[in-house]
Amino acid sequence: MARKTGSHSKITGPRIRKAALTLFARHGYAAVSMRQIAKEVGVQAGALYLYTQDKQSLLFDLMKSHMDELFEALEQLPTVDDPRSELAAFARFHIAFHIERPEAVFVAYMELRNLEPENFTKIEEMRRRYEARLEDIVKRGVEAGAFTVADSKLATMALIAMLTGVNTWYRSDGRMSQQEVADIYAQMAMNAVGASV
Repeated sequence: MARKTGSHSKITGPRIRKAALTLFARHGYAAVSMRQIAKEVGVQAGALYLYTQDKQSLLFDLMKSHMDELFEALEQLPTVDDPRSELAAFARFHIAFHIERPEAVFVAYMELRNLEPENFTKIEEMRRRYEARLEDIVKRGVEAGAFTVADSKLATMALIAMLTGVNTWYRSDGRMSQQEVADIYAQMAMNAVGASV
């Protein structure tokens, strides 16, 4: 069982998580050993088990924490009645949140295949809840006559893929600021559902 209390736990636990996240993002979950994580943190391999049950638990915890943070941030978005404004806000939010966490996003999407079935089911359920938030916006937009899409589910998947794709190419030292990118993508999200900002 993971160690929960003590000053060392508050320092070493987060360092282990940060090291694991970086190594999983850089080399892939399957290629990283607990020994490598321990070396990165500067502790004995056996000490890791004071903080996590095993490597699978560590991967699951990283993914779940990412989703928990995503939902917590999402709840801070102001409520609006206009589906157009809500979709634009969602697009900007998604990009801003994910651009700040490139390693967490990479691991959350690329390492799903390495989750054990029970853990996979839990993370997938969280992802579906997040996607449902966007699909609800799309559906309400269609009902209000603000959006025109053939299938709200398909439109939602396309929007998520488009917005998350920013992480594959965005660089903070590139020719556009994060805000400029978010604004353009908000417009493209509108175009994708047959609306305008």
